[in-house]
Amino acid sequence: MPMLKRSVAELLGTFWLVFGGCGSAVLAAKFPEVGIGLVGVSLAFGLTVVTMAYAVGFITGAHFNPAITIGALVAGRIKSAEVLPYIVSQVLGAVLAAWLLSIIASGNGTDALAGGLAANGFGEHSPGGYSQAAAFITETLMTFFFLLVILGVTDPRAPVGFAPLAIGLTLTLIHLISIPITNTSVNPARSTGPALLVGGWAVQ
Repeated sequence: MPMLKRSVAELLGTFWLVFGGCGSAVLAAKFPEVGIGLVGVSLAFGLTVVTMAYAVGFITGAHFNPAITIGALVAGRIKSAEVLPYIVSQVLGAVLAAWLLSIIASGNGTDALAGGLAANGFGEHSPGGYSQAAAFITETLMTFFFLLVILGVTDPRAPVGFAPLAIGLTLTLIHLISIPITNTSVNPARSTGPALLVGGWAVQ
């Protein structure tokens, strides 16, 4: 499969992940009276992965996440030459999604960037006020188990056709656990997109 096609697939997948997941947090989580809340945001992140994994997973393996790409390299699932194009595409997709989301979210006169754009953080920028140490431990633990599940369900010996569902449900569970702590990342590209727009606190 040509690298350009795989890179575009990774860009689109990461775009959908950030736009759908962060978009649900920014636009719908606290919507008056009928907001979707943390459970809805968690489901939105999981659904973005499920839908795009089925849509383009046959092209790239549906990483949509630099941590997964590096994990796949360590596990011998991809070649080293694929790593940089994948990661660049993932970050570009995340930045594009965050930029478009900021435009849409500002369409009702509010300052979407001042609201944080669902960026990750700790301390005063953690939804629950959690410390940097708590945030680091949480993100490390969640990322480890996310990779463990992904590598397990995509093994040739695993049941065929169910990997996107298992991965999406795992991401949903991760968000249910950790949104109050860091807004949940487990994905450097997902973090980078909103952080570049919000600036300052989101990258400290």
